Amino acid sequence: MGMMKIPMVQAEPDFMIHGVLKYHAFGQELWISDTTVGAWIITAILLLIGFIVSRKMKHVSETDTPGMFQCALEMGMEALENMAQGILGANSKRFLNYIGTIFLFILFCNLSGLFGLRAPTADFGVTFLLGMFTFFIVNYQGIKNRGFGHVTSLFQPIPVLFPINVIGEIANPISISLRLFANLLSGVIIMGLWYGMMPWFAKIGIPAALHVYCDLFSGAIQTYVFCMLTMVYINDKME
Repeated sequence: MGMMKIPMVQAEPDFMIHGVLKYHAFGQELWISDTTVGAWIITAILLLIGFIVSRKMKHVSETDTPGMFQCALEMGMEALENMAQGILGANSKRFLNYIGTIFLFILFCNLSGLFGLRAPTADFGVTFLLGMFTFFIVNYQGIKNRGFGHVTSLFQPIPVLFPINVIGEIANPISISLRLFANLLSGVIIMGLWYGMMPWFAKIGIPAALHVYCDLFSGAIQTYVFCMLTMVYINDKME
């Protein structure tokens, strides 16, 4: 009597955005996706961290010896201030809250793959909105600091370059959002292919090195690049 071979079930690669909850509003069928859930979780974590930090720092006096937690916060804040001041100069304090907020949000989104979440920044809907925030802030500063000169600058150095200058202004937020999205999506695809196509013994230990590069290293680099380019675009509109 021959032995029957049992085929090994191979999991399909999964790196798509999945719907979690469907609902209807304004006559349309809408979905709450895993991107939405991940963004909610990260926002809740950041709010909780902010609340804990605020409570802790309120009870710190000048005579207290700084602990490890306080030293880490001060080092992070000092690094953020130095990065902003190096690009924005004297105007860095005006935009420090915004830069710090998007830095933490993007960084936590990029690192969420280490904890089993699908990175929200691997969804172009998220990165595009971040790019549009940058676009509105940049143009608001241009109008605020230059007035009508912000519009006339599009005709410089010669009027025939007006269409190219307009395309350049529109391309800035799209380019930074696509750069962030594409780099994070590539990491999600690589990890999805690995977990979906490799045998079970290759899923133990080996993916840790891939997570270090795709989530930790690439995530931190892309966070820095997005914030740096945002400050460069803002500084370009300052007097």
